[in-house]
Amino acid sequence: MLMTNFMKGRKSVREFKNKKASTDILDHVAEYIETLEEEEGTGNIRFRVYENGERIFNSFKGLGGYSGVMIESPHYVGLELINNLEETMIFGAFYLERLITRLNYLELDSCWISLDKVDEETKKSVLGDSVGSINYLLAFGYGKQSNPFLNEPSSHRIGVEDLVFDRKLGSPIKMEELENRGLGDIFYYVRFAPSSLNKQPWRFILDGDKLFLLLKYEKDEKPSLVDAGIIMYYYVKLAETIGLHSRWILIPDKVEELGSENYKYVAEISL
Repeated sequence: MLMTNFMKGRKSVREFKNKKASTDILDHVAEYIETLEEEEGTGNIRFRVYENGERIFNSFKGLGGYSGVMIESPHYVGLELINNLEETMIFGAFYLERLITRLNYLELDSCWISLDKVDEETKKSVLGDSVGSINYLLAFGYGKQSNPFLNEPSSHRIGVEDLVFDRKLGSPIKMEELENRGLGDIFYYVRFAPSSLNKQPWRFILDGDKLFLLLKYEKDEKPSLVDAGIIMYYYVKLAETIGLHSRWILIPDKVEELGSENYKYVAEISL
């Protein structure tokens, strides 16, 4: 599937059939996970496959889930982070989205699940001993078909003009500039990346041959590093379709204020 088509149709599935994936498919997922861990290379990000979904669901029902609702699925993947460094959280999300892309290729649906409100003792009893923390699961399996007579709610997407700034915050870029540089389609499609509670906190600053990624957040909140890793992955994949193969470089400890909101600089990438 073309990445542009995948992005526009990218959605989380919250209802799964009571149908397990075949042994061959689960083996393929396990092998792909090994590839991701080797490519990531630091050893700070690990993935655990849980084939017995019923136990996971029953144990975390009422404790974790998507927007507080536990998702019932035949299988789950745990995202284990060995430390609390920002870069580990960011690239943990980056590589989990890569796994989601592969699951989609295998015609499997998926949904992020948060365990951040579940105590460590409970997580340990359900998920087993771990060196790091598992604060996120990925439910995966075969999604139920939606009722064709019901209109599914659509997610509002911010416009490109609200997503990308010209050289500084608050200075919207002209679409002609993006089109002339071959970036128009990238920013059209990257808007469809998922984000926590559909807040779409990502913002970009285009300055010369550099593109900067920022996260918008209220002053009484923390920036969502998971959302940063997700958008970084999809930008890279979309950029590859037009021949751009640069890698993100993280930016530490830089925040700007604009009005009542903070903007955290996350990373930069060359064009």
